[in-house]
Amino acid sequence: MNSQSAINKEIFVPRDERLLVSVEVWRRKRKKMSFLPPGAKGDYATFICVSVSNTIPHQLFITKVKQFGGSSSFVRRSQWTVEQLRQVNGINASKDSPEFDLVFDNAFDQWVARSSAEKCIFIQILYHACQTYWEGKAGNLGKPAKLMKVGQQGRATQYAHPEVGAGPSNSSASRTTKARRKSYVPPRETEFINCQSKLTGDACTMNLVIYRCKVFLNRMKNMIVANQNRSPGQVKATTRQRVTGGTLGNVAKRVNVTLGQRGDRLTQAEDKTVELMHKAQQFADTAHKLALKYSK
Repeated sequence: MNSQSAINKEIFVPRDERLLVSVEVWRRKRKKMSFLPPGAKGDYATFICVSVSNTIPHQLFITKVKQFGGSSSFVRRSQWTVEQLRQVNGINASKDSPEFDLVFDNAFDQWVARSSAEKCIFIQILYHACQTYWEGKAGNLGKPAKLMKVGQQGRATQYAHPEVGAGPSNSSASRTTKARRKSYVPPRETEFINCQSKLTGDACTMNLVIYRCKVFLNRMKNMIVANQNRSPGQVKATTRQRVTGGTLGNVAKRVNVTLGQRGDRLTQAEDKTVELMHKAQQFADTAHKLALKYSK
C-alpha cells in the first residue's frame, strides 16, 4: 500500500471524505520550532492533501498531514476549506519546477515537492477540483430560480386567499426577492498564478498520464541509487558475520559470489529501467501528438 492509499484509509475514510491527491513536501524556508533543542531537526514527513466530502453539498478541503519518524501512522495537523484558499502560486510559468506556494486567509506556506512532476500533478488536480467546486457553488447559490421561490409562494397565497390583503403580500414578497438578489455576493474564487498553461488547459488528461510516467521513472531511479548506495555496507556486514565460519579463502569466494549476484540483479534492474524509460517516452510522445491533434 502506497502512502496516498494509507493516508486515505487512515485519515479521510473515517471522516467520510475521499482523497483526490496528495504530495510530499518540504518547507523552502524552514520554520524554527521552539520545542526542539538547537541544531535538532524535526524527523517527520509532511503531506499536503486535497479531499472532498461524500455528503451533499460536497465540500473541498486542503489538509496538512504528518508522519513522524519511527511511526507508520499518519496525523492530521491542519485543515482548510477551499473558501479559505486564496491563492496558489506555481512560482514558474515557463518550466517545470518543484516549488509552489499556498496562501490561505490565516496562513502562508512555501513548499518544495519531491519532484516537479508530483507538484504538477497536485496543481492540476487541485485546479480542476476548484473549478468544479466553484461552478457547482455558482449553480446552487444565488440563482434567480431559487430566489423566485419566495415570489411564487407569495403569488400562491394570493390566489388561495384573494380577499385577505393580496396586494401588500405580493409587493412584500417582490421586495424581499429583490433585496435577496441585491444582497447576494458571489464567492471569491481561488486564484492560480504563475502556473503553466498545460496544467489548466484542455489536454489535462494527457498531461496527467505523462506526469505519472515521470513520477514512476523517478521512483525507480531513486530505488536503484538507494540499492547501489546500500550494497557496500551490506556486503561488509555479511563478510563480518561469516568470517568466524570458515577460512579466508571461503570468505573471499562467498564475497565474490555475493557481489556477482548483486551485480547481476542491478544490471537486470537497470536494463528493465531503460526499457521502461523507452516505453514511457514513446507513450509520452504518442500522448503529446494526440493532445496536439485534438486541441486544434
